[in-house]
Amino acid sequence: MSHQEASVKSILFALLANLGIAITKTVAAVITGSGAMLAESIHSFADCGNQGLLFLGLKTSKKKPDPVHPLGYGKEIYFWSFMVALILFSMGGLFSVYEGIHKLNSHEGLKSPFIAIIVLSVSIVLESASLYGCITQINKLRHNESLWKWVKNSRQSELIVVLGEDIAALLGLTFALAAIILSMVTGNPVFDAIGSIGIGVLLIIISFFLAIKIKTLLIGQSSDQETRDQIINFLENRPEVGKVLNLITLQLGAQVMVAVKVEMKKTETVKQLLENINTCEAELKKTNPAIQWVFFEPDTED
Repeated sequence: MSHQEASVKSILFALLANLGIAITKTVAAVITGSGAMLAESIHSFADCGNQGLLFLGLKTSKKKPDPVHPLGYGKEIYFWSFMVALILFSMGGLFSVYEGIHKLNSHEGLKSPFIAIIVLSVSIVLESASLYGCITQINKLRHNESLWKWVKNSRQSELIVVLGEDIAALLGLTFALAAIILSMVTGNPVFDAIGSIGIGVLLIIISFFLAIKIKTLLIGQSSDQETRDQIINFLENRPEVGKVLNLITLQLGAQVMVAVKVEMKKTETVKQLLENINTCEAELKKTNPAIQWVFFEPDTED
């Protein structure tokens, strides 16, 4: 399975789950008057918009290189992923905190709280299914790495964002359910407002984490260490190559740019040297289809 195919499936799972959850929670928020429920519904609608932006990013990142963007548009997915993190912070986190603070002083109490509990419980099941689908796709890519290590090392911003959203949504639903139950048991609606604030703080924390992770990709990050090692091992095992002196890679969305300085084996003519370089470039691209650009410089250790 390609990395982009895994991303598309994960985004689609999340979109379908969030759309159904958002509509259901909005109806429940109107019936119950729950601030935590309203915060959750806004969060789910924002997530639907976020998945739309990720689909847009995947589409625009496939545009062909042109004179203005000679290395293509692969990094567009990082831009739209960063926008998703900002939306999660503003429309999700800040709105939830505002709603909670507002409800602290003007909460009229919950109406039909059992409806809210049922909706939240169903939403937790649906969101868990979405998270399971996302992790299933990640498992096909991360090999023997732990999930946390994969998140740290991965260059797939869109898949990281979906994972973060799913985790935030599931924890947020749990906060909202706990807040409503506490409000019912104690008869004090302030717990519902506190739940809304807690959801907002959670979303802000996760959005900051996502933004910091994606920032490194926007600035320009190398491919992962496994890919770099594979490139070095491949070249050093080529009969045309003596030694790899330096290697620079740049991750451009789903594509990779490679700049390499190598000590080539001696040849009788310059023409033969150039043919050897061209052969190495072509064979390197065959080993990893993500490699789209190779800049090959023959040199010596001196």
